[in-house]
Amino acid sequence: MLLWSLLVIFDAVTEQADSLTLVAPSSVFEGDSIVLKCQGEQNWKIQKMAYHKDNKELSVFKKFSDFLIQSAVLSDSGNYFCSTKGQLLFWDKTSNIVKIKVQELFQHPVLTASSFQPIEGGPVSLKCETRRSPQRLDVQLQFCFFRENQVLVSGWSSSPELQISAVWSEDTGSYWCEAETVTHRIRKQSLQSQIHVQRIPISNVSLEIRAPGGQVTEGQKLILLCSVAGGTGNVTFSWYREATGTSMGKKTQRSLSAELEIPAVKESDAGKYYCRADNGHVPIQSKVVNIPVRIPVSRPVLTLRSPVAQAAVGDLLELHCEALRGSPPILYQFYHEDVTLGNSSAPSGGGASFNLSLTAEHSGNYSCEANNGLGAQCSEAVPVSISGPDGYRRDLMTAGVLWGLFGVLGFTGVALLLYALFHKISGESSATNEPRTPKSSTLL
Repeated sequence: MLLWSLLVIFDAVTEQADSLTLVAPSSVFEGDSIVLKCQGEQNWKIQKMAYHKDNKELSVFKKFSDFLIQSAVLSDSGNYFCSTKGQLLFWDKTSNIVKIKVQELFQHPVLTASSFQPIEGGPVSLKCETRRSPQRLDVQLQFCFFRENQVLVSGWSSSPELQISAVWSEDTGSYWCEAETVTHRIRKQSLQSQIHVQRIPISNVSLEIRAPGGQVTEGQKLILLCSVAGGTGNVTFSWYREATGTSMGKKTQRSLSAELEIPAVKESDAGKYYCRADNGHVPIQSKVVNIPVRIPVSRPVLTLRSPVAQAAVGDLLELHCEALRGSPPILYQFYHEDVTLGNSSAPSGGGASFNLSLTAEHSGNYSCEANNGLGAQCSEAVPVSISGPDGYRRDLMTAGVLWGLFGVLGFTGVALLLYALFHKISGESSATNEPRTPKSSTLL
């Protein structure tokens, strides 16, 4: 009877052991949720239950519970089973073993570049290449590119390509990319790749002069343009005057040319100049350029020259106009009132003259104008009064001489008259003072 009871109990325990089953999904990809269910046909009382992977205990519960892997990764692949510990010795059970293999949703990305040694200033195309699982071709991915732990451009994008319009020497460094699902469950990073940007040395440095009207003029703006035919990266431009050798200015910028401006040129700025350019290699110097400075004419002075003090009709009058400052050649215009008389040039600078044969109509104001192509300047007006013709002037002179002679003769006559009168008075005085002689009388 006791033996029969033991056989019944053993048979019940065996039946319960066969009913402990681990249920798991048959196909799992990265990012999927995995739910493990440990099930028994009868809800017998247990002290604890546990889930195991590769003979390592994962989690323990006091009652039948599911085990959840929120987002599967490749390392979650393995052999799983569950176990229970019953209240009786013979109720300790172990489930069947389920092999779970987590499949790769997409491969680790590979960073490719149009060139890993691009020329400075040129474009570079980066691509983050990966392959989705054939069973999950519909999975949506987004991509991001990095350089030296810095995110490039605007961050994550649905495009696996990144176009960089221009790279510079400071862009040299380690690059990589990352790909992730739009649900952010799975993210994978590529290996790092080194991109070394190649700098091109500068070449053919030249200095160019830019001035209004094409000529350097005192008081106006002057631009010294330093340029290079080739070269990349930041270029340092500097300008020099040959006479002193000291730097007039310096600019560093990412371009093939730079300008130095002189706001108002002085006469002393005339001389020889050159510039240098340097982008980290050997500095290159331009040829020396001579810069002449043209001087506008100053206000001229008009001088009238005549053989006699009083100009008269028929005299030759010389008009001399001279500007004390101004680059040659200088053209002088001569005016009577507002009428042009003529012109004369001074090819080497200085003044110029114009001769005029006077007529009665030449009285009035005279002026002159100086112009060397940099602006005209007018003199002050000089008044001229013209007397009568030459014969009339001689008659006047004759009349003057005669009047002078008459004056001398008149003076002489008056003197003689006074002299005679004086002697007459003196004679009468002498006769009065002599003794009187008695007159004889005749008696009849």
